[in-house]
Amino acid sequence: MSIAKPLNQELEVFLRARFVFMVLVTTEEERALQIIREVCMRIQCPCVTWDVSDGFQHLFETKGSLPTARDAKSALEQIDKAQGEALYVLKDFHECWKNFEVKRKLRSVTQRMRSTKKAVLVISSNGTVPDELRDEAVIVELRLPDANELAVVLAGLTESPGVRVNLTPLGREKLLQAALGLSASQAQRVLAKAIVSEGVLDDRSIELVALEKKQIIRESKALEFYTVTESPDDVGGLEILKEWLQLRERAFTREARDYGLPSPKGIALIGIPGTGKSLTAKMIGGLWRLPLLRLDVGALFGGLVGESEENTRRALRLAETVAPCIVWIDEIEKALAQGGLDGGTSMRVFGSILTWMAEKTAPCFVVATANDISRLPPELLRKGRFDEIFFLDLPTEAERREILRVHLAKRKRVPLDFDLDRLARDSEGYVGAELEQAVVDAMYIGFNDQRREFTTLDVAEAIRRQVPLSVSQRETVTALRNWLQEGRAQRASRLPIAPWEKHPPGGASTKDR
Repeated sequence: MSIAKPLNQELEVFLRARFVFMVLVTTEEERALQIIREVCMRIQCPCVTWDVSDGFQHLFETKGSLPTARDAKSALEQIDKAQGEALYVLKDFHECWKNFEVKRKLRSVTQRMRSTKKAVLVISSNGTVPDELRDEAVIVELRLPDANELAVVLAGLTESPGVRVNLTPLGREKLLQAALGLSASQAQRVLAKAIVSEGVLDDRSIELVALEKKQIIRESKALEFYTVTESPDDVGGLEILKEWLQLRERAFTREARDYGLPSPKGIALIGIPGTGKSLTAKMIGGLWRLPLLRLDVGALFGGLVGESEENTRRALRLAETVAPCIVWIDEIEKALAQGGLDGGTSMRVFGSILTWMAEKTAPCFVVATANDISRLPPELLRKGRFDEIFFLDLPTEAERREILRVHLAKRKRVPLDFDLDRLARDSEGYVGAELEQAVVDAMYIGFNDQRREFTTLDVAEAIRRQVPLSVSQRETVTALRNWLQEGRAQRASRLPIAPWEKHPPGGASTKDR
């Protein structure tokens, strides 16, 4: 997905090149009309709008009378009869796509307009164009406003009488960054709410804007804005993966760009369920202090033709606007869940995601997790999509000890009060999620026994009662580990050091080798 020219530049090129039929995809009608007005005034092209409510209207002061038409077919007939140069902007005209007669009329009119100086532009809330019109139309999208456009919105609010502003230059930059991903009207409402709530626009407003944006992004259904508090200390083990991430902690800074470093593309986390793939995605957001957006692949699919693909494009555009950010695609194999039973929709959605991952230029770091490698096509895991593919295996004894320590501390217990060495030995073959559940089960034992403090014995008993995934799904776990042995991914954890490596023959230490 390449970065397109600003809409005003694209539109001017289209009009000068005599393109006769354009579809502008946006929900921001007011902002779109403002851009169209500026372009038409600059190139001195008359512009007339039409909608079913108000009929024909001049977009800006122009000489000449206007025809009358209250239905779509009559409007097209009037445009066909009109003389001279003009751009006709049809609002909400995508609602007429279902009418075959209107579609046929629009196609005929635009074909005859090629020998004139007239053009038609349809403002649509989605990019779905009927097959009969697709060859005639040029589809262009109005992207969400960037930081410069939002600065204009902010300036318009702060120049109003009675508005107090106490923003530092850095605070102003962070405030605009927090508003990225909002439409111009949404940003105006959110900033106005911050002014009213606090009585002043200052650095405290940044958090208010961020909270409002989370709610608005959540309404997009496919994207969810996560508040992350996890740090590397909250994730037991995975030392190799943590080192890789810490090495790239400053990769999105201006200093890194000046040095010539490219922004990291992303990582794939493949492995056994319960080994901390989702927790790792949240940890990256906390470590890098970047917004974490979870892409719900299932929410992309819609019932109408083309709706799923449009939902995908909209979600990915929104992620690019919020960038730099982390886009977490949990259980990415679910994008292919429908197989060939949905007319190819899941394949097209998956293809859109793959193309975006390979071609994106916005600093969106993708974290894709997967449990079922058998459903992943080879093109997903090729180089260029991800910087690295990590495999999260069954935790080693040292990692199990660390995981138990994390979960005990998380529940406000002192890890030193427990025999972690014994518990780590007793839990061979258990994943992190199972160890966490063992701690919780032990707490229930203590709570129901006159609310006494739970002990090492309680945790050990909870571990003994569980049937770990490595036993209940032995075939699946074995297949995953065999996939790693074939050298298809990098381990996220260090292998345990064998006794002879700790004390090699001849008295040499590992440091001497």
